[in-house]
Amino acid sequence: MKRDILISVDANEKQVAILEDGRLEEFYIERTSAEKIFGNIYKGKVKTVIPGMGAAFVDLGTKKDGFLYVLDALRSPFDSEAEYEDSEAPKRDRFKQIEDVLKVGQEVVVQVVKEPLGNKGPRLTTHFSLPARYLVMMPGEEKVRISRRVDQREERERIRGIFQNLDIPKGIGFIVRTMAEGKSEKEFTRDIRYLLRLWKRIHANISQQKAPSLIHSELDLVERIIRDHFNEDTDKMVTDNKEVYRKIQKFITTYLPGQKIDVSFYEERAPLFEKYNIEKEIERTFQKNVYLKSGGYIVIEQTEGLVAIDVNTGKFTGNRNLEETVYKTNMEACLEVARQLRLRDVGGIIVIDFIDMERGEHRRNLFRAFKEAVKRDRAKTNILQMSELGLVEMTRQRVRKSLESAVYNTCKYCEGKGMVKSATTMAIQTIRELRKSLGHTKGRIVNVMVNTEAYERLLNQEKRALKDLERSTNSRIQITGDAHLHQEDIQITFVK
Repeated sequence: MKRDILISVDANEKQVAILEDGRLEEFYIERTSAEKIFGNIYKGKVKTVIPGMGAAFVDLGTKKDGFLYVLDALRSPFDSEAEYEDSEAPKRDRFKQIEDVLKVGQEVVVQVVKEPLGNKGPRLTTHFSLPARYLVMMPGEEKVRISRRVDQREERERIRGIFQNLDIPKGIGFIVRTMAEGKSEKEFTRDIRYLLRLWKRIHANISQQKAPSLIHSELDLVERIIRDHFNEDTDKMVTDNKEVYRKIQKFITTYLPGQKIDVSFYEERAPLFEKYNIEKEIERTFQKNVYLKSGGYIVIEQTEGLVAIDVNTGKFTGNRNLEETVYKTNMEACLEVARQLRLRDVGGIIVIDFIDMERGEHRRNLFRAFKEAVKRDRAKTNILQMSELGLVEMTRQRVRKSLESAVYNTCKYCEGKGMVKSATTMAIQTIRELRKSLGHTKGRIVNVMVNTEAYERLLNQEKRALKDLERSTNSRIQITGDAHLHQEDIQITFVK
């Protein structure tokens, strides 16, 4: 599989596209104006303790206070007098009260595990995780865990055997990432040395800084892409920005010594993404409907509470019978749904409404195919069995805004409803507003301004109703239309 990573920079915005065999598979945007705090470590100060929620608000020195739950506040690696040392501690910790753990004004070192979303502040934890290329270091733990996606028993045993021979300081645990499959003791040792140096620097910063303050910043987008996405299947990295090109070269030299990576600077006139024919594909990422090659399509609706995805046969009529048509559409859709989840970086609760199928074998095959497709996702996912209604419910790790939320604002015109009142509705509402305004007075001249569509409706279909209102209130109603006026606006003014 040919894998390319494209990095384009324009107007203080970085865009990263990951292509597999020329097809867009993942897309990321980062703007210099947007505050990026996921993964950062802060020395904060407890601002408020809320026993009813089992949580506390922590002042980080950022725009919004962080939110720290009691379970996320226990057994910090910076607590030199940890209350529990035995294996039963986690069970007992669960019953601790937030007011017994944190006090107002107390200093606490925390890491951001979820960016601010909407009106919610960032979610915090005192259980730190520091990622490197193949390992994630977990200070305060002493276990070595292996990613579930490394599913071959022989490989898991090989990795465990390597770690038994490594000299690891006490009080430090590790998670072995999926990219570590097949890697040698040398690569693991390099990561461990890097992470221990980083942890030492963090410790030093904590003693030097006053709360609230930033202790450690996570890598920026380009550096994270190299760390998390570059692998043996990657053919090349291309960027159209000289500063980013130099930054990539420097990062590779210090972070991935000895690795041969094809990095090139793009100098052609045509925009980088246009050269690779992905601009239209990126634009389609923000559309509600996604069309399949067969003629079917999926509809993706993002709400504050969950993401709803509906699968439809559309123009696809099949060649044999309805069951086969539905089965083929669902099988194609499940691959595209998994891809769209990665592309749009949606998170939280996701409900997928596949088209109903009668045969149990088809439902089982579809579920297996979808689970296999989602395995490629780097975000943590949990998929429940298909329900009797044919729904697949799942969760996907959400740590930042979705791609759509990062690029779009709520429409000021419809205020997020996605709909506005029709001209007929507004014409009727105008008459009601006039009747209410003229209810306590008679013999007045009133000017009414509405959108042109409602204006035409009033002057034609609702003409008689207006005449009746004028007669009953002994008033004169003058209506004008304005194409620039919001469709739901009604402006009523009295002349005398």
